[in-house]
Amino acid sequence: MPISAAQALPPYTDGMRIGLLGGSFNPPHRAHRAISLYALKRLNLDRIWWLVTPGNPLKEHGRLRDLQHRLEAARAVANDPRIDVSCLESVIRTRYTIDTINYLRRRARGLRFVWIMGADNLGQFHRWQDWQRIAAQVPIAVIDRPPQSFRALASPAAQALSRYRLPEGEAGSLADRPPPAWIFLTGLKLSLSSTGLRNPDGTWKAT
Repeated sequence: MPISAAQALPPYTDGMRIGLLGGSFNPPHRAHRAISLYALKRLNLDRIWWLVTPGNPLKEHGRLRDLQHRLEAARAVANDPRIDVSCLESVIRTRYTIDTINYLRRRARGLRFVWIMGADNLGQFHRWQDWQRIAAQVPIAVIDRPPQSFRALASPAAQALSRYRLPEGEAGSLADRPPPAWIFLTGLKLSLSSTGLRNPDGTWKAT
């Protein structure tokens, strides 16, 4: 039975600080969980919402496992009461991150959101639909993903937003900052990726 947008939204109360981690989760893995736990601590967040996308417009969809399978696998990997896994984007039929963020800001005005991404995504952020508007709507936390650091910080988006970058020591206040505001968090040394955990035919490798 189809679920409503209200059912797809994780439970929350006004004033919560919510980290948003979007992606295909194809497959989900321990680095997703490690990034989330790290962000909870460093950014002083109450919850992390994993937004499992129906499909990334910048990636090939042909080898994407079905959404329900990825949702169930993500919940098994998350395994923490502070991490909620949602299929919101498939329910509200958003294709781009900017549309999802706009929906959440309208639907849950009492929440303080932070968009979380790995350094690999910062490197291609300038290719995202309306990326400047994303940066203008929510603070962004970028988690270092060696060896992507240099490429990420030299990327067009990082250069364009350089004057809005905060020192790492101010990470705990990021959720309270008016956007644009972003931070680059180092110290988490995990290079695991979903791409590396897929076989050539799109099936998932055993971990």
